[in-house]
Amino acid sequence: MSGRTPRRPVAAAAAAALALTVMTGCGGDEGATVQGVKLIKKGQLTSCTHLPYPPFQVEQGGKVVGFDVDMIDLVAKRLGVTQKVVDTPFETMKTGAALNAGKCDIVMGGMTIKPDRVQFMDVSKPYFDATQALMAKKDSGVTSLDDVKSRKLKLGSQASTTGEDYVKEKGFDPRSFDNSLAELDGLRTGQVDVIVQDYPVVQGWLKEPANAAKYAIVANLNTGEQYGFWIRKGHNPKLVELTNQAIEGARADGTYKKIYEKWIGPMPKAGAAGGAGSGGGTS
Repeated sequence: MSGRTPRRPVAAAAAAALALTVMTGCGGDEGATVQGVKLIKKGQLTSCTHLPYPPFQVEQGGKVVGFDVDMIDLVAKRLGVTQKVVDTPFETMKTGAALNAGKCDIVMGGMTIKPDRVQFMDVSKPYFDATQALMAKKDSGVTSLDDVKSRKLKLGSQASTTGEDYVKEKGFDPRSFDNSLAELDGLRTGQVDVIVQDYPVVQGWLKEPANAAKYAIVANLNTGEQYGFWIRKGHNPKLVELTNQAIEGARADGTYKKIYEKWIGPMPKAGAAGGAGSGGGTS
């Protein structure tokens, strides 16, 4: 090479720069492409969520676990990588900002599939159906939202969720809490009399003896929504495809049922957790 006269130094320099870029992009913690899927970090599938949101995502013993985590693990397994969970504000999740900023490859967190979100993000097939629930003290006498309104009781909700949107559309002005556990504490401490939250989340709370002794689901609200996993708009179609395959595969081979029963309880028989159907929460 050193004896050859460089006839096109500009082209040669450009080629060298390109080679350097490729080498840099493949090294260290930079991104990678696996099976056509673009990953922001080599060797891992990075997921965003907003903690805590049991039973979908919650930190236990320094590790994030839950229903959604197990589902995204199935996607990571197909890619031959591990999942890395990043805690991020919910507002940046539902607007697609976290994905666009390269904070994560996929967003989980019980996010309901809604037309306004589909404008800004790609979404997987529905993986979960959930109704909303009203939770109150066992002796509250509440059986509906009408009771809450007529008795002028204090209603609590989780900020930026479809449960909150639903009760606001019904004319309520709920006290808004930053996350689901803060909302539960609001009920426990008497800041509110009733809370609205996803049925599976409330079901998880009531598995704890201290909660089950005092509180109960007093009404179900079917809002007709479903959860999906979210990917950056137009950026990663192969990840959308692989996520759908993971969801369908889990349903077909019984893995979905095992995950459902592990985190939530007995799986409803008719089209329940993951087909067409009911309402969303942290969304």
